[in-house]
Amino acid sequence: MKVFFNKLKRANIVMKIFYFITMIGYWVTYVFFTRSLLSLAGIETVIRFLLIGLFAIFGIIYTVFGLVKMFQNKKVGFIILTLFTLIFAVIFGFGSYYIDKLYGKLENFTTSDTSTYTTVLLAMSGTEYSDDLVIGMVTDEEDRTGYILPLEYMSNENMENTIEYYSNYTELLQALYSHEVDAIFITKDYATIYGGEEAYQNIATETTVLKEYSKEMKTEESELLVSTKPLTEPFSVLVMGVDSESTDGLDANAAFNGDTLILVTFNPKTLTATMFSMPRDLYVPIISSTGRNLGYNKINSSAAYGTASTVNTVENLTGVEIDYFVKVNFQGVIDLVNALGGIDVEVEQPDYDYYVSQWGEGVLCESGADRTYVNMVCMNTGWQHLNGEQALAYARNRHGFLESDLARNRHQQQIIEAIAKKVAQASSFSDFEKLLDTISNNIATNMQTNQILSFYQSLKNMLLQALNGEDFITIQKTQLQTFSFSNQYGLSCLGYYSGSLNAIVETMEENLELSSVETIKTFSYDYSEDYEQDSESVGKGIYSGTREPDQGIYSSDDITDENDDENISNEPVDPIVPSDDTNDNSNTGNDNNSDNENNNSSDNNGSEDNNNTGNSGSNTGDNSDNENNSGSSGSGSSGDNTSGSGSGSDNTGSGSDGDTDSSNNNNNSDTGSESPIEIPGSPS
Repeated sequence: MKVFFNKLKRANIVMKIFYFITMIGYWVTYVFFTRSLLSLAGIETVIRFLLIGLFAIFGIIYTVFGLVKMFQNKKVGFIILTLFTLIFAVIFGFGSYYIDKLYGKLENFTTSDTSTYTTVLLAMSGTEYSDDLVIGMVTDEEDRTGYILPLEYMSNENMENTIEYYSNYTELLQALYSHEVDAIFITKDYATIYGGEEAYQNIATETTVLKEYSKEMKTEESELLVSTKPLTEPFSVLVMGVDSESTDGLDANAAFNGDTLILVTFNPKTLTATMFSMPRDLYVPIISSTGRNLGYNKINSSAAYGTASTVNTVENLTGVEIDYFVKVNFQGVIDLVNALGGIDVEVEQPDYDYYVSQWGEGVLCESGADRTYVNMVCMNTGWQHLNGEQALAYARNRHGFLESDLARNRHQQQIIEAIAKKVAQASSFSDFEKLLDTISNNIATNMQTNQILSFYQSLKNMLLQALNGEDFITIQKTQLQTFSFSNQYGLSCLGYYSGSLNAIVETMEENLELSSVETIKTFSYDYSEDYEQDSESVGKGIYSGTREPDQGIYSSDDITDENDDENISNEPVDPIVPSDDTNDNSNTGNDNNSDNENNNSSDNNGSEDNNNTGNSGSNTGDNSDNENNSGSSGSGSSGDNTSGSGSGSDNTGSGSDGDTDSSNNNNNSDTGSESPIEIPGSPS
């Protein structure tokens, strides 16, 4: 040891300074680099540990041989060895920095354990608070903003108002609007969640907030939605669209209106995926976050009860266990598409005649990101290069199509596929970092960071296949066959055919390796090839099985189609562009149901539960989605239809639908009229 210190003392002072600085710098940066590499669990494990071992050996070599060269005063060898060591130390420093930065962005994807929940006491405009007000709230004891916080606030404020309880938010809002109660406790995001419903489209201006109460609480996601499944195994994920008011990204507790619900399954072994877009008006049992059945309602209404309720509702509908959820901020779609430099999409030609008459042939227009019709976003049809706002507008558009929600679901799938194609073409780290910044600010999920990292191998395989000229990923699209009706509240809803849903579920289960049924892959997606819009969709055109929900929920005359499978109606679910006024025609009978076809038959004998009044007059529908065709004189009609002579009002043309459909149209000889609907911002 004495000899060692003597040699060290006699060594060149400059070499000695460089040696110790280099050695300490190397080992410090090596430790940070090693820690960063170890955080990338599941990514190139063999390579990571090989690098850690090799660099450790090199560090030992420099520590020993650098010292020897210094003692021997061999400057050339010492300089070369020190130079390589410094280069590695710099690489370690930058590598550790970028790995930690990447990991931090991935951590932003995961929803936080706590969030601020806010409840408001909502009343009709002009109402002032008093102790005499009758207050309504829901009965779900697990509901944070509808039950827990309201009772806590009333206790804190010593409020002694009379409370009326309702089983769900639909009944609660009905009670407020019908003045059964004077005010209700509801989430502060009520306008976002319910503003899309016909009955409550003006809820933001028709109501006023009397009181507000906020509290930071543990999120239901962290308590109820936990999954340990690695992304190296087949998994399912529910994608939910979110209307976040934040301009800085997605708030962990941001409300979502449930208009965008897509159940995706992915098999990392076969690189195949399925996408099931659920129409917002699908009428299904709503399941609470704790598993309680809240009764039938539109599937998008599950959003009012929280993320866990939406997940439970979709699981109850499909029978498919959902491993993960992903909330996507709509603003993020704009940012992501713009960050990609735009996407190429074949914009579908609107087929709803009235919409085309307003905007013209070959043009599609939709409200902007703020959901107002003041500044419309328009684009030409056919293959187009869309920017972010246009992509979001196209993904939202349904009013221009007879299939309405089904068309919108199709557009959303097109946008997802186009984004996937463009992401696969990212060619530099800066491009990747820019995309990651955009995504991390606008996505929230219950996936943990290590689970997200486990998807690396699948992504690597997809990119390798693309580089080899093979399919980037195989995507099987689906489309649920539906029919429209009105529920007991007069809201337009969609039912479905069990055979169609079963076909979709069977395909998803096969992709999840839960069944051995062989899937016919009809859609192969290659990032280097154009997407074909007309590819086959599983579930489309299947009318077998039973109508769901059970027909006891609605009356038979509310159903748009009642004929055999080959004559099923393809009438639009909700084809009218939003307007301030609907048709105002005099009539002898009103139809308050949305999305219904009530076509009266003439010259038919042998009635079946028919009302043959022989009235003369014209019918009018309160809502914009109705078709009310009056037949000429006759002695009977089929299926709860009214026969008489007169003229009818038809939203799309004279006496019949603009798209001729054989279902429920029997020998009509009436004439019709149309009262034009003024569309805000539409061309004159």
